Amino acid sequence: MSKLGSSDNPLKVAIVGAGPSGFYAADALINSELKVEINLLEKLCAPYGLVRSGVAPDHPLIKKSMEKFALMAEPDEFNYIGNVCVGKDITVDELKETHHAVIITMGAETDRKLGIPGEDIKGSHTATEFVAWYNGHPEYREREFDLSHETAVIIGQGNVAADVARILSKTIDELKFTDISQHALDVLENSKVKNIYIVGRRGPAQGAMTSKELKEFGQLWDCDTFVDPAETVLNKSSEDELSDRNGRVAKKIYELFCNYAEEKKPHTARQFPWTRPYIKPKKCHIQFLRSPVELKGNKKLEKIIFEKNTLSGDPFKQSAKGTGNKEELDAGILFRSIGYRGVPLDGVPFHDAWGVIPNEKGRVVENEVVVPQLYTAGWIKRGPSGIIGTNKACANETIAELLQDLENLDSKKKKLGLKKIYEILDNKKVRYINFIEWEVIDEQEIHNGKPKGKPREKFTYTDEMLAQLT
Repeated sequence: MSKLGSSDNPLKVAIVGAGPSGFYAADALINSELKVEINLLEKLCAPYGLVRSGVAPDHPLIKKSMEKFALMAEPDEFNYIGNVCVGKDITVDELKETHHAVIITMGAETDRKLGIPGEDIKGSHTATEFVAWYNGHPEYREREFDLSHETAVIIGQGNVAADVARILSKTIDELKFTDISQHALDVLENSKVKNIYIVGRRGPAQGAMTSKELKEFGQLWDCDTFVDPAETVLNKSSEDELSDRNGRVAKKIYELFCNYAEEKKPHTARQFPWTRPYIKPKKCHIQFLRSPVELKGNKKLEKIIFEKNTLSGDPFKQSAKGTGNKEELDAGILFRSIGYRGVPLDGVPFHDAWGVIPNEKGRVVENEVVVPQLYTAGWIKRGPSGIIGTNKACANETIAELLQDLENLDSKKKKLGLKKIYEILDNKKVRYINFIEWEVIDEQEIHNGKPKGKPREKFTYTDEMLAQLT
């Protein structure tokens, strides 16, 4: 048999998960000097992962990266197989049998738990499910969120927490021309939420959201943002963090928090600037040094118990510890946003405490021993960190390791790749789609959005998507 990666013996790689990492990994392989066949499998009909179902609808520029990924799908070496759940419709072992290598890029699909009494009470949600719901993810289409209470609480102060708070804070007019799903827009239009709390366990010097996200809270039409001035007072270690060269970004964020601690002046009305000043009807409260310790309610969430924290330790190594002082907050809905974590996949080692696939530079390992043929990239490899572009370097590192293993991946047995995938799926009567079929669905979503002035109106059920192909 010819050398692996030649025209007579192309390197056949299956990639599980069609988010940014999956596309970057495919692109790196296609742009190598080898002859390859790339088969990218995705459990949804729609590709692009969190770029489609995680990026906030009012951040359209970030979603433009989908256009770059679509270009990556054009080469003949690239095959998209959508609406296929690996682990159910086809196994990892079957992919290993039919490919020289398998790369897992399925992201981090759920949130970490708070681990407190009452966490599973009705009205307590993950940020992940809310974000996926308003972004039209089919698996979350039927979730329900009760916005009839005046107070909503988000635990965590990263960018996802900021997205959730901003969506709750905005008017329908601020959202209706985005690609937010119509079912979410209908619920938000009837929302009674007036007070949104974004609560963090550490202080303003350790704020995790970006300055861009934080600035947007000063641009909301009908919602003012507040920080208690007393909570902007820093301890010595936090002051040292901000004065350090490595604390420049944090200092900018801290200054924005301080701006929100200033006294608010009445606003000029948006629609009728000649009328008398008015007070915005919604309020977003950013609070620090608090940890939820219990959720209470009779059948549904009614009250959140917080414990006040204090910071201790050297700069950049501070930890938050409870003081024993408690406070209560009446609330009707809570979203936890304290970090994403991956979920296990049958046939692949998993580090449950870390929520990732154990690996060395992308090579999957089990008990510190490399698992042949298995690789990983993206959040399921390194944890939830970085921006969309970070996944390119991460995927490139994995592909570099894979290419170094080329001799070990060579097999005397012929790998059937795509042909065998189709055979397995056809035998199970799985309705998979290719990229051309996805583009038909994509074009129809864009068409459906035009009458509403939206970039697209997403299909939120798989059956709706497949119906466009009949």
